[in-house]
Amino acid sequence: MGCFQFLKIMMFCFNGIIFLGGAAVLGVGIWLKVDGGSFIDFLGHLAPQLKQMMNVGYLCIALGGALVLIGFLGCCGAMKENKCMLMIFFIIILLIFIAQITGAVVVLAFSGLAEIFIGYIKVWAVKSIKEEFGKNADITAVWHAVMEEFKCCGFNDYSDFRNSPFYNDTSSYPKECCLTSVKCYSQNINPSLPGCFKAFLKLLKDNTKIVGAVALGICVLEMGALTASMIMYYQIKKREAHV
Repeated sequence: MGCFQFLKIMMFCFNGIIFLGGAAVLGVGIWLKVDGGSFIDFLGHLAPQLKQMMNVGYLCIALGGALVLIGFLGCCGAMKENKCMLMIFFIIILLIFIAQITGAVVVLAFSGLAEIFIGYIKVWAVKSIKEEFGKNADITAVWHAVMEEFKCCGFNDYSDFRNSPFYNDTSSYPKECCLTSVKCYSQNINPSLPGCFKAFLKLLKDNTKIVGAVALGICVLEMGALTASMIMYYQIKKREAHV
């Protein structure tokens, strides 16, 4: 088997997996938005703790659609030996790779810019609680799921929920912030719970090696995809030039 045929098969297999995974995520997202009730029942039998995540349908649709597009371009571009598809595939992967590297450089080298970025995240997160928690079902469900998963309360602490729609309607805080599962008032707030931002930073710190290994693995795969698609592109171009 020649090098070109090997790359062709590898591109097809690798992007086929991406395409199928993206189709599955896209299907779940569409199911969530079209028939969320049956999805809740389905999750209730498999994993009741995941039921709060049923309101992230649009995120699933966007992510699944992007993966389907990338997988389709990679598969068809390789099997059909289509230069246009391979080039579009190369550009998309390259843009993703550049965005990842840029983000890493900002975080590691430009702490001032990173702090500004974190400040924007803080403003957005606290604003989403103050204005949407208890009012917007999607945002409320996401915050419930995050607090339950990370064992945290609010972005900074429980005080983020004051004057939120949920607090104004119930005069209480989310149950994840309290020592008991009954009505959550300020007197039974769990003082040991950190804000979700601190909990997330602690999780990253505790799993630095794993996060680094995953990031490195993703970069290696992206570099492989970039190299393979470009080699195939020029091989096809060379063939057409000799015809």
